[in-house]
Amino acid sequence: MPKDQLELAQERTDLAVERTIFAAERTLLSYWRTGLAFGGAGAVIIKFFSQPIVIAGGGAFIVVGMGLLVYGTVQFIVFRKRIIKPGTAKNTQ
Repeated sequence: MPKDQLELAQERTDLAVERTIFAAERTLLSYWRTGLAFGGAGAVIIKFFSQPIVIAGGGAFIVVGMGLLVYGTVQFIVFRKRIIKPGTAKNTQ
């Protein structure tokens, strides 16, 4: 393969890795958005209702929201370590 074709192939690979990283970041943000929405809904439920069962439901919403935040963040970190190996892509940050 001529050198120009090799450089072009490497550039395409680098761009594909960067697009994949951006997609993973969008997924992380959607986990965060959903987790915050669940937590906010749980806080509102707890604030405006006084029945114990409803308060327990609000607490469950908060726990699920926190779980989504943690799960999405861990999933992103693991994926990013797997996709970015030394020498495979430019550092995007």
